Amino acid sequence: MDFQRFCSFICLWAALLVLLTSPGRVTAGDIVHDDDLAPKKPGCENDFVLVKVQTWVDGVEDEEFVGVGARFGTTIVSKEKNANQTHLVLSDPRDCCSPPRKKFAGEILMVDRGNCKFTSKANFAEAAGASAILIINNEKELYKMVCEPDETDLDIHIPAVMLPQDAGATLEKMLSNGSSVSVQLYSPRRPVVDIAEVFLWLMAVGTILCSSYWSAWSAKEAALEQDKLLKDATDEVPSIKNTGGSSVVDINTTSAVLFVVVASCFLILIYKLMSYWFIELLVVLFCIGGVEGLQTCLVALLSSFRWFKQAGESFIKLPILGAISYLTVAVAPFCIAFAVVWAVYRTVSFAWIGQDILGIALIITVLQIVRIPNLKVGTVLLGCAFIYDIFWVFVSKKLFKESVMIVVARGDRSGEDGIPMLLKIPRLFDPWGGYSIIGFGDILLPGLLVAFSLRYDWLANKSLRAGYFLWAMFAYGFGLLITYVALNLMDGHGQPALLYIVPFTLGTFLALGRKRGDLKILWTRGEPERVCPHVRLESTQESL
Repeated sequence: MDFQRFCSFICLWAALLVLLTSPGRVTAGDIVHDDDLAPKKPGCENDFVLVKVQTWVDGVEDEEFVGVGARFGTTIVSKEKNANQTHLVLSDPRDCCSPPRKKFAGEILMVDRGNCKFTSKANFAEAAGASAILIINNEKELYKMVCEPDETDLDIHIPAVMLPQDAGATLEKMLSNGSSVSVQLYSPRRPVVDIAEVFLWLMAVGTILCSSYWSAWSAKEAALEQDKLLKDATDEVPSIKNTGGSSVVDINTTSAVLFVVVASCFLILIYKLMSYWFIELLVVLFCIGGVEGLQTCLVALLSSFRWFKQAGESFIKLPILGAISYLTVAVAPFCIAFAVVWAVYRTVSFAWIGQDILGIALIITVLQIVRIPNLKVGTVLLGCAFIYDIFWVFVSKKLFKESVMIVVARGDRSGEDGIPMLLKIPRLFDPWGGYSIIGFGDILLPGLLVAFSLRYDWLANKSLRAGYFLWAMFAYGFGLLITYVALNLMDGHGQPALLYIVPFTLGTFLALGRKRGDLKILWTRGEPERVCPHVRLESTQESL
């Protein structure tokens, strides 16, 4: 392996270490929350829902804030057309821990956090004639308003919403100017299916499809080259392994287990060190892997055209880097510039396009370089990943009081909008906005098995229907679809995609292999037995 390939492998391995650090899919800002530490009881059994607070100043639409509804009180309407514009007033006393000094005629009362119970504030506000109460937190974060275990006065018939400190400061400034401020409270529901989910599904399936055909084509070319060498040299046969080239890395069972262990350690490291600078480090690693992936894909694509074929086959020797094709030298500056521009402007609304391009190119390149040699290794790898995904999404809540995988994916405590190792598409028809996302690992790991199935089919000269690729591809797509269904049933809570994808993909492959009698070859050799060309020639001569 030359220096260039060595650097490429190191860069891709650095990127691989973070491929498993995101859940199957998480939507930004789940609108329904639950909390086992705040049990429900009669009069205090609402879900914690996010609430839109739209403001009007002197009849002109102004800022919109997001708060969270309380466990008690009436529920917030879901449709904007059913929400009334209601006049907003300040409480006196400000914390509303005692009855207000004047009565209200259906206004919404804004109060400070104070030191009394949330239910006491709501009861005082309702008794004074308020139609709702906005409680301003004393911090920038939102706080879940619950009931005390011994509370009994829970017959509250007005909604209660908490807003963060900065939103309260803005509202107070509006009121202090002598302006007439009105607000509208509603909690819109997310659509059952958003077009972003459809496109994300197509991106994931399309990425595996392209990667599989590229990997199978390389393997077939290597097999033909091996047959040619064996046919031309019957006396001295070189030792050649069918790997598709020196740059291909076959995973074994030990490295499959080790990969998941290292990924777990790396996930904990990110969780503990989550900060702005650490996200910046991940961005740098992602850009390095993305540049290498984009360069590899572009060079392979352009080399297929006759105009660039000669440039792809002509090499120049550079210091340190060694022999590099002219086409690589021409493409590399563009790839570096693309990654740098994305990194600089990654916070703009359309930056997800660049992130997806770099991510898809990286995944395709990894699936071209890293391969599973047989079904045994694939079973070990996906089995470990299956346990890994479930543990860090669900079980980690018991150990860390929160889901480590989801916290890392969202980039909590970092001030950034999640880690970059995700494919993401904005939810265009969602009133809450946000993104539909999927982790690289949920494409890469099943993709290794799907690519293996197509390589086997091509080497065994199987038709599409008689082979394994079509069914493995269908199983992956169906498993990912089930993930989205489960996600919507769970009100947008993060789901480990491998929980659904692995049983469908791996189970289909194992069951089909056993039914067709190929399971032993798939499990051990991973490729059909092929008769050497010189043996076939001798057999033909003897029969004559």
